[in-house]
Amino acid sequence: MDRTITPSLLTREAFAEFGDVIDKCGDIHFPINNGMTERYHGLAVTEASGPDARVVISIAEGMPYRFPLRLTMVERHPFGSQAFIPLGIRPFLVVVCRDDGFCPGEPLAFITQPGQGVNYRQSVWHGVLTPIGRMQDFLIVDRDGAGTNLEVFEFPEPYDIRLPPGL
Repeated sequence: MDRTITPSLLTREAFAEFGDVIDKCGDIHFPINNGMTERYHGLAVTEASGPDARVVISIAEGMPYRFPLRLTMVERHPFGSQAFIPLGIRPFLVVVCRDDGFCPGEPLAFITQPGQGVNYRQSVWHGVLTPIGRMQDFLIVDRDGAGTNLEVFEFPEPYDIRLPPGL
């Protein structure tokens, strides 16, 4: 069985079952601050449940990965969503899996377009933060609180992710 994955471009439609694409293509936007700022409103819905749950904002400094990438594991967060919003315009890799009876199914991979971030819904299996080419900073919006909010799954056989030509 071929275990090679080639990512496709990230779109709202392709990612909808896993969460939200965060970019300025949202339908709801309006001027604020005396017309000097355009607010793109409600781009993602954060989720936080469980004991002492609260939503927090953090900054992560992500190191780039080498490709082809050996995908050996995915993770999920049973008590909350998790958003990654780049502070630059560099692409990053997004890996998600449908749930297949409490285990992840076959991975799907996407490459973000300039300015796109993602919000993984609560309990969605996903890969780790994977910048492409250079170090990159990200805002992370996720749940903090009591309880174990991380499940990790190790694939019995790894997948290879190969970037499309020209990336």
